[in-house]
Amino acid sequence: MLQVVCIKQVAGSETRVKVAGDGKHLDTAGVTWILNPYDEFALEEALRIREKMGEGEVVAVSIGDAGVPTTLRNALAMGADRAIHLKSDVPSPDPLAVARALAAEIGPLAPRIVWFGRQSIDDDQAQVGPMTAELLGLPGASMIATLEIDGDRAVVEREIEGGREVMEMQLPAAFSADKGLNEPRYPSLKGIMAAKKKPIEEKPAQLGEPNLEVLSLELPPTRSAGRIVGEGKQAVAELVRLLREEAKVI
Repeated sequence: MLQVVCIKQVAGSETRVKVAGDGKHLDTAGVTWILNPYDEFALEEALRIREKMGEGEVVAVSIGDAGVPTTLRNALAMGADRAIHLKSDVPSPDPLAVARALAAEIGPLAPRIVWFGRQSIDDDQAQVGPMTAELLGLPGASMIATLEIDGDRAVVEREIEGGREVMEMQLPAAFSADKGLNEPRYPSLKGIMAAKKKPIEEKPAQLGEPNLEVLSLELPPTRSAGRIVGEGKQAVAELVRLLREEAKVI
């Protein structure tokens, strides 16, 4: 079984980002780049399916600039067999452009399963997975919490408001992994050494014309320092006055 795992290189959640001089993009200087955490769940599930079946190939695919191979090496160290780097210097391409580029590359590979993380932790749009599935003409399920495969039949449970939804579909299919689907493994020393010899194929990303234009980008305003208005019941009246007259929230 061939499985393709689409991964994204994102800024670490503890990195303090800055807006670039053009006011439209992030300044990447000093940014710590990591494998998107939700994509780790997708990759781990693909590896577990391969191990359970005793055969198959897991291919990691990512779009981005010259720094992306570092993240792809992490995926290879976890256990992916090979990787494809779709090269692009376009900063933060829109989700539909990314989906087009992924579909153009993945389609000819004819995988049985295409994997995505639920969303990336940088823009939180959760659009690339469903869009790519649609462009590939595959049934798909997003935010899956469990997966069972029996031959060409897949049964998944996905989180919905107030409960879980059970879906059944035929492979090939596309899935977006949610937190809790599994516990991603840490790369072993053997895996890290083996990753150095695994191939990363480089190709130009077929993004096409952009669909969205970023007009401006700015960080949230700095929060003002808090202050103590009193203690005990005596502070209630003053707190209510401040919320009404200064904060204007009541």
